[in-house]
Amino acid sequence: MQAFYATEFVLPLPAGHRFPMAKYAMLRDAVKAHLPGVQLYQAHAASDGELALAHTPRYIRAVMDGQLSAAEIREIGFPWSPGMGERARRSVGATIQACRTALFEGEGVAANLAGGTHHAYADKGSGFCVFNDVAVATRLMQVEWQRRPGASSQAPLQVAVIDLDVHQGNGTASIFQGDTSVFTLSLHGAKNFPFRKEPSSCDIDLPDGCTDEPYLEALEQGLSTLDARFVPQLVIYLAGADPHEGDRLGRLKLSADGMAQRDQRVFEWAWQRRIPVAMAMAGGYGHDIGTTVAVQLRTFEVAQAAWQRWHQG
Repeated sequence: MQAFYATEFVLPLPAGHRFPMAKYAMLRDAVKAHLPGVQLYQAHAASDGELALAHTPRYIRAVMDGQLSAAEIREIGFPWSPGMGERARRSVGATIQACRTALFEGEGVAANLAGGTHHAYADKGSGFCVFNDVAVATRLMQVEWQRRPGASSQAPLQVAVIDLDVHQGNGTASIFQGDTSVFTLSLHGAKNFPFRKEPSSCDIDLPDGCTDEPYLEALEQGLSTLDARFVPQLVIYLAGADPHEGDRLGRLKLSADGMAQRDQRVFEWAWQRRIPVAMAMAGGYGHDIGTTVAVQLRTFEVAQAAWQRWHQG
């Protein structure tokens, strides 16, 4: 199984900043140590042209040239630095590479060790999200699908975004509003950020303190709705660690086993329909960041097992 990372590109955050930048290198090292079957590759940077498939030219230039307003910087939550744009480009590039690997190279499953930046809109960033990797990768895969050798159908690639980060994917929902070629499914805390939510194709609000059983029932409901309304050819799965009971921002109460069951259900659903899956890790803000990394490592174990099913006999 192939996974893509951008851990050499970090933001210089002030002391005490609540974003756990160190978790990405920790996850890469954990995957390398415990899952030798996962091949790790440094991500390429997304180009301006690729970013422009989902973002306005003005916003792209403002990020890269340091021309964001003070309000825009506050909404993103990171201080601007020259590294902001480069790291964001690489995070998008990793999801692009995971999608290509899963879909076009026949791997079935591939992953980004970061990504899931679902709060970024076409014209602004938000909630620690600069560029929306899911939206850019979806649009680029649709372009490349039409350009593939022997392509004859005029129908666009059908992409399902299964967003199981604890926060609603408002930026992704906004970008794909009214687009019948993309189905956005979001399970999220009803009272959690963002407080103004955008309508997804299917939104399932969860109460504070939601535990394993009702969460998994809600996931079944969401997947059943997806089944009834859409036939995807690619799934982009946001496997946020923040529904875990140890997360300081999540407000839900899933156990480590419940999180693993969640991941298994998504990959089983996709396997039964032979739909390739590109996975992004999305959020995770544990009181102990090592706990977040342990949850994410189990997600990678589930993903690797799913990859192995694609390649057995």
